[in-house]
Amino acid sequence: MRVLIAAGGTAGHINPALAIAGAIRARCPGADIHFAGRKKGMEYGLVTKAGYPFHPIEVNGIQRRLTPRNIARNVQALYHLALAAPRAAAMIRRLRPDLVIGAGGYVSGPVVRAAARAGVLTAIHEQNAFPGVTNKLLARQVDLVFAAMPDAVQRLGVPEKTLVVGNPVRAEIWQADRAAARASLGIGADRVMILSFGGSLGAQRVNEVVAALARWELDNRNFYHVHATGSIEKEDFARLARQMGIDGDGRFVIREYIDDMPRMLAAADLVISRAGASTLAEIAAVGRASVLIPSPNVAENHQYYNALQLEKLGAAVVVEEKELSGEKLTEIVKSLTADRAALLEMGAKAKALAQPDSLEKIWEALARALQSRGIG
Repeated sequence: MRVLIAAGGTAGHINPALAIAGAIRARCPGADIHFAGRKKGMEYGLVTKAGYPFHPIEVNGIQRRLTPRNIARNVQALYHLALAAPRAAAMIRRLRPDLVIGAGGYVSGPVVRAAARAGVLTAIHEQNAFPGVTNKLLARQVDLVFAAMPDAVQRLGVPEKTLVVGNPVRAEIWQADRAAARASLGIGADRVMILSFGGSLGAQRVNEVVAALARWELDNRNFYHVHATGSIEKEDFARLARQMGIDGDGRFVIREYIDDMPRMLAAADLVISRAGASTLAEIAAVGRASVLIPSPNVAENHQYYNALQLEKLGAAVVVEEKELSGEKLTEIVKSLTADRAALLEMGAKAKALAQPDSLEKIWEALARALQSRGIG
């Protein structure tokens, strides 16, 4: 059996795709699993590191804000869009997959659409309650639709073939050992570890307030803090860190991206992050307290509503970006870390939202569909 998975853009699309790939491989060791995505996107590094064959196809989104730079990007995007359909069709003819899965991002569109037109078994997974444009367009064309949340079912428009499965989390997240993770980082059982990130691309405001928090930590606490700046914000944060004197101290570790998330989440006591659906699924899987800063730049403000699910349970503190400051974040962290037992209780409440059977539900539906076509 040959499987092609299309995903790209952000880790919120790529990590669930990798989780699905891992589940298929675990249950069908002979499966030949391939990925399609942008070679210039972060999916290339993550997918190839995981050991899967990668097939590049360039698809870019249209920038709505018209600046000279964005106009140039839109011209390039239209060029790639014109070529995407024939290139995707050629990819399907060349690989001859038995199953094609779209996990979100612009790249899913032409690949999944080409597979559906060729009569290949197709499926998509939507991570959010408010579906992305690509998945809303694909939902009517594919054979199976997986939704993470019940609210997405009607919005996708095909309730008769939509199955609510939650957000799949990589097996490595579930299996990571806390003691081993902390030992590998050289931190003892009692030292507070904070993990922070603003998304795979980065978020300027999150970086600014985390820098202020780090300055307070270095002056007042012996925390171990790992922060990912994101690819776009990497250089700006490096300059900010030098200005604030927070670079070069082993207690505050600056990275571009967290490429060992299972280990980092296992070791952490508190997570500070955006509220993407995949991130929240991973936080729930490991049962960690969190401070969530929803992105204001997403459709229907869906990250805010994602985050509220955890806050209502007492598993997280939610701060909207418009209300965020370095001082406010510092006060929240100071309060949360004053009581280690309370942090553990918040983590336990987050764990109650975990969905450990998500991948099993996805695999069972895929297996039935494959069997109906005589594919094993």
